[in-house]
Amino acid sequence: MATIASKIQEVSGRIARACDAAGRPVASVTLLAVSKTFGADTVREALAAGQTRFGENYVQEALDKMAALADVRARLEWHLIGPLQSNKTRAVAEAFDWVHSVDRLKIAQRLSEQRPDALPPLQVCLQVNVSGEASKSGLAPDEVEEVARAVATLPRLRLRGLMAIPEPAGDLSAQRRPHRALHELLERLQAGGLALDTLSMGMTADLEAAVLEGATLVRVGTAIFGGRSTGGNPRAAG
Repeated sequence: MATIASKIQEVSGRIARACDAAGRPVASVTLLAVSKTFGADTVREALAAGQTRFGENYVQEALDKMAALADVRARLEWHLIGPLQSNKTRAVAEAFDWVHSVDRLKIAQRLSEQRPDALPPLQVCLQVNVSGEASKSGLAPDEVEEVARAVATLPRLRLRGLMAIPEPAGDLSAQRRPHRALHELLERLQAGGLALDTLSMGMTADLEAAVLEGATLVRVGTAIFGGRSTGGNPRAAG
């Protein structure tokens, strides 16, 4: 049975080959290991293999895991990639390093107000419903600029870029289209003067398409940790 270390190597190899195909340096893409539903011991195993950035979907599960891993907190970077409700913003502001799933200004304002002064600014991305799915969270593309400009002014936050979870697509060409749309949206924001540098897109099934279209951070869970048996949105997991 393949170890987590070998699976991380395999995923890193996929990223490297996609970067080569895109004419991009490998260092331009960061791997986020999505540890949702897997325990602290699994995170420790991945950490021992050199993986330091972890994505979580559920706030309470993540907080419990963080407590169990408090002894290695300085080596870990925690990213919230799942939906964030208003009543959970304080816990997230106090515990996480990144939030990818800011989908309305109210959430950003609460994170800004509740981020402790002693911590570095919370790194945030705006989630965009790039495929227009009625069941999916995220800002409509035409809402993004107004919200981005407001979020960029908030203290104790740093707006880094955009995140999306496109609907599944069967072939590379179809997979690339929503990623291209998100990249073009980021470029419009950059051209408008916003200092953004992050495209959080691409998961186990479509990371090659995402890297070809400019992803700077890919969220991979299944290819590293295996399948998940518990609920939630499997697409958010990676």
